[in-house]
Amino acid sequence: MNELNSFYLPRLCSSEEVRQLALQADAPYTLLYTKEREEVVPGMFALRRMIRILNDSGADMVYADRYQIVNGERREAPLIDYQQGSLRDDFDFGALLLFRTPALKEAASRTTAHYRYAGLYDLRLKLSQRRLPVHINEYLYTETEKDTRRSGEKLFDYVDPKNREVQIEMEQACTEHLKEIGAYLPPVFEPVRLDKDDWACEASVIIPVRNRIRTVRDAIRSVLSQETDFRFNLIVIDNHSTDGTTEAINEFKHDTRLVHLIPERDDLGIGGCWNLGVHHPACGKFAVQLDSDDVYSDTQALATLVQAFYEQNCAMVVGTYRMTDFAMREIPPGIIDHREWTPDNGRNNALRINGLGAPRAFYTPVLREVMLPNTSYGEDYALGLNLSRRYRIGRVYRVVYLCRRWEGNSDAALDIGTQNAHNLYKDRIRTWELQARTALQPRHQ
Repeated sequence: MNELNSFYLPRLCSSEEVRQLALQADAPYTLLYTKEREEVVPGMFALRRMIRILNDSGADMVYADRYQIVNGERREAPLIDYQQGSLRDDFDFGALLLFRTPALKEAASRTTAHYRYAGLYDLRLKLSQRRLPVHINEYLYTETEKDTRRSGEKLFDYVDPKNREVQIEMEQACTEHLKEIGAYLPPVFEPVRLDKDDWACEASVIIPVRNRIRTVRDAIRSVLSQETDFRFNLIVIDNHSTDGTTEAINEFKHDTRLVHLIPERDDLGIGGCWNLGVHHPACGKFAVQLDSDDVYSDTQALATLVQAFYEQNCAMVVGTYRMTDFAMREIPPGIIDHREWTPDNGRNNALRINGLGAPRAFYTPVLREVMLPNTSYGEDYALGLNLSRRYRIGRVYRVVYLCRRWEGNSDAALDIGTQNAHNLYKDRIRTWELQARTALQPRHQ
């Protein structure tokens, strides 16, 4: 097709490569391969179909669903719609991206940075400022997938320390984009009054749980062994377990610090269980997270997290964790400290990454006001973005938490439909947050 240029450009590429591509493109349309061509087989008339949708929709860029060859087997691999909040640098467009060449050239002309890795990411952010990329819900090609890891094994790639240089560039590109669309927030925060009201105790550890008989005892012991100079309790929201978890929790009922709640409702997700726990009269001044799979790293973890609220005057604190197997032996990528969260730019960069770290702790009055969405995925991320819009998020950079990875994790082996639903929801969370932050801009000008 003489109306079409085609180029190979990997996802991690330089700004100079993008500029050279734009200079060389001389046909009305430009097709970009992000995988080697021998790994991608377009379907019959696929490129004509992509061009037609590009023109019919008025888009500047389109991408399509595809089949994937995984271990010799062809599978459907649908993608998700792009929206304003699709700011993840690892957003999956598949291997074929079709551009309207004049729009590509215009966006590339505004790429003044000299990124080594974030060139293509910067380009698509600039394209999206004019028109959002359009998703074609049709299987138009087949690509060979070489990354055959399960979903749980890919989950922490974005915070792997060996990728830090790449992540810094992606943050720079995203921050520039937020400034250009009027959604950037400067490092100015509302003060937090930490002297409100009288509390039953200083801190409550919150554990929502359903059917975790293999791990719940370890989690409970981890909490009850904490050493502090303040009163604390443990609120376990047992969401109608059926595998013996309820009975395991009751083994600790002799400890008056344990508050064992079984919801009257049967429609609560993890977020709803958290809301139930933090609104309970026994909830302390600070509500501290512990997943039922995980444990604290030592007996000082809770005291360390609570101290950070007073030292940093924040509404939320995020700690540092170590990845371990079920037996609590360290596994790659090891220690995750989320150092991409800086005091100056953390709340802007939070719109690019897919999580804020663990464990998370909250000032209960603020948490009761904002509350978590009643979901079992992304509820903590939505809350963190909302809080960071107004308040400082404190950080603890020593390991206080062990994140145990095993076959029983809820995200260990997700099918493509569930992964897409999760990613679509987090992008929606980011879209809402962008809209809220854009509305705040007159206050900061």
